[in-house]
Amino acid sequence: MINDVVIVGAGPVGLFLAGELALAGVRPVVLDRLPARSGEQKANGLVGQVLRLLDHRGLYQQLSGVPGTPQPVPRFVFGAFPLELHRLDRNPLHAVPVPQHRIEEVLEERARELGITVRRDCEVTGFHQDATGVTVDVHGPDGAEQLRTRYLVGADGGRSTVRKLAGIGFPGVTSPDPVSRIAHVLPPEGIRTTDSGEVLLPGYPTPFRTYTHTRTDHGVFVISPFSPDAVMIVTLEWGGPPVDERTPLTLDELRASIHRVTGADLPLAPARTTGQFTPRRTVGHNTRLAERYRDGRVLLVGDAAHVHAATGGPGLNLGLQDAANLAWKLAAELQGWAPPGLLDSYHRERHPIGERVFMHSQAQIALMAPGHGTTALRALVGELLAHEDNLARIAALMAGSDIRYDTGCPHPSAGGFAPELALTTADGAVRLAELTRGGGALLLDLTGGSLGLADRAAGWKDRVDVVAAECAEPPAGALLLRPDGYVAWATAAGEPDRAGLERALRTWFGEPRV
Repeated sequence: MINDVVIVGAGPVGLFLAGELALAGVRPVVLDRLPARSGEQKANGLVGQVLRLLDHRGLYQQLSGVPGTPQPVPRFVFGAFPLELHRLDRNPLHAVPVPQHRIEEVLEERARELGITVRRDCEVTGFHQDATGVTVDVHGPDGAEQLRTRYLVGADGGRSTVRKLAGIGFPGVTSPDPVSRIAHVLPPEGIRTTDSGEVLLPGYPTPFRTYTHTRTDHGVFVISPFSPDAVMIVTLEWGGPPVDERTPLTLDELRASIHRVTGADLPLAPARTTGQFTPRRTVGHNTRLAERYRDGRVLLVGDAAHVHAATGGPGLNLGLQDAANLAWKLAAELQGWAPPGLLDSYHRERHPIGERVFMHSQAQIALMAPGHGTTALRALVGELLAHEDNLARIAALMAGSDIRYDTGCPHPSAGGFAPELALTTADGAVRLAELTRGGGALLLDLTGGSLGLADRAAGWKDRVDVVAAECAEPPAGALLLRPDGYVAWATAAGEPDRAGLERALRTWFGEPRV
């Protein structure tokens, strides 16, 4: 049997990619070397525009645990600078605290509901690609076997076997500093909470804001009370005592690090929580970006394509949007309607986004380091962030909302993620995000249908849904949305660019059916 797609890696990115492919009519097989979901605490939440993408798929409420739509956060952090985002008229940054094991649980449940096979305890040991597909060597519970697939996708993390076997270079920088230590503990004795919600540590003169990085003279400290029984504590140190990376992090080691960074001596005990919250130490930071995201019939997504410091939580924002960008293009190729170069546009669009995260994650680490030079630099950056236009630029950078793909359309809405719109259609009130649950492309006439665009798009009706609607403050007369939520084309209501629509349909969705 020949599979359409084999995905290696059943983490959040691999599982989300599988679900997106299934929505597009492709049934992938997912392989993972672990016998079961690890439950290990890695990511602590979702940050950025990815929450709006998840809302488009009906997953936001399930992951956030709250009803309604994604809401901007009033505060965030950049390089241990507090970002007072409530000052902005238009705040683009969303964030939801949710542990990675919960994200994987929700996405695997979705994958299975869509009929996707997730095969665990299966390790890829090699592959060979030719003109028509890829033969994958797998070692599983029953021994060695081979799978034949038309495409192979590596979603298997920063140490990606798929990337290494494909011979794709992974250039970047590695630094021995900082040493990061993180654990979930019971609320330590001796700390006090102020009326404003800040935390006072014994021996440190000023309070610490929760859920944010605070730079001291000797490192960085973070305290995040996720529940009455679980506080996450993080330290970052530069030039600290030698570390034996072969030994696991203990709470005594973290306690000593807290003392060096803050001067406080905090007794620590493990948190009483569900899930695996193993104390974790990371020595140095590794920032690397794959030279190419595609090698013939082999593709990379998520951490297999890029690794970086976790500061600011950009990883899943980047990786899940990789998956959304790739899925519909790969499905188009498999189904025979992809225009020339569509699949190659995955690398062309996403690699520069990886470069931006590469840049700002390193910048944040540099801004948190100790030293008089860094202190002077922080004084300057602090002055710049006092201006709302600079604050807005950093907020957009962290959200990923500054992304503008080159779609060939001059309208200001083109290339960006679809706006949040409250619509009125012939069937009643609906949000734009609710029209995209099925993961397909959408041509949205915001004049209630008066532009007459349905006839222009008739040849693509098997690939593009057409909806006529009205809204209070339309950003354009019409929008053509790609399946990943980005606007491929837009036009004004007064002078609709119908020829531009047809060009965009051909560019992104191939030739019309007769």
